[in-house]
Amino acid sequence: MSGHSKWHNIQATKNKADAARGKIFTKIGREIAVAVKMGGADPNNNAKLRDVISKAKQNNMPNDNIQRSIKKASGELSSVNYEEITYEGYGVGGSAVIVKCLTDNKNRTAGDVRHAFDKFGGSLGGVGCVSYMFDNKGILVLQKSDKINEDELIDKCLEAEAEDVINDEDVFEIITSPSNFHKVKESLEGQGLEFISTEVSMVPQSTITLDEKQYASFEKMIDALDSLDDVQEVYHNVDNEE
Repeated sequence: MSGHSKWHNIQATKNKADAARGKIFTKIGREIAVAVKMGGADPNNNAKLRDVISKAKQNNMPNDNIQRSIKKASGELSSVNYEEITYEGYGVGGSAVIVKCLTDNKNRTAGDVRHAFDKFGGSLGGVGCVSYMFDNKGILVLQKSDKINEDELIDKCLEAEAEDVINDEDVFEIITSPSNFHKVKESLEGQGLEFISTEVSMVPQSTITLDEKQYASFEKMIDALDSLDDVQEVYHNVDNEE
């Protein structure tokens, strides 16, 4: 089984974000607020909330912070309404970028996102201008160890109706359809597998490589977008191996 791997690109972004952990917690808090509003405060009955709590723990968010965010979302801050908005555009070198946001002020967010694109040689596009280059996939990342046999893992994943298993250096990536993400995750966790990352993500169908100057500018644009409070996730099709 084979396919496109994005784990190392994800890790590069996460490691940079570690320097701004408080900002990460703020962003996850917004996701919790939206999840609670959509499906209630009980994670046992709210799959979206379970996903966000899992993401929070993967980012070392203390349990007290998680519970406080849930209580706030269902209590005194329930009057704050966050709206999900996705922006699409182009970076330098014809790179494709998707920016997912949660905001309580669309005008502010649109201005901030447009500014980040413009400042570093990119341009904001219309709905659908680059999203056709990406597939929406569930990705479960499993650290390799002596206890994990690849053939047995593939059998378990096929049984759980995963789409693909990618052997990528020090990890296995298990790929699912978004609709099967929870089923596969819960099935494999029920068999004792512990994932280092689980998410539904936009995966590029193909990638491009930028030259050194373009890549430096592109990285600055991605960092600028990531630093915005309203931006939750940034996806792109650039793959410059360092």
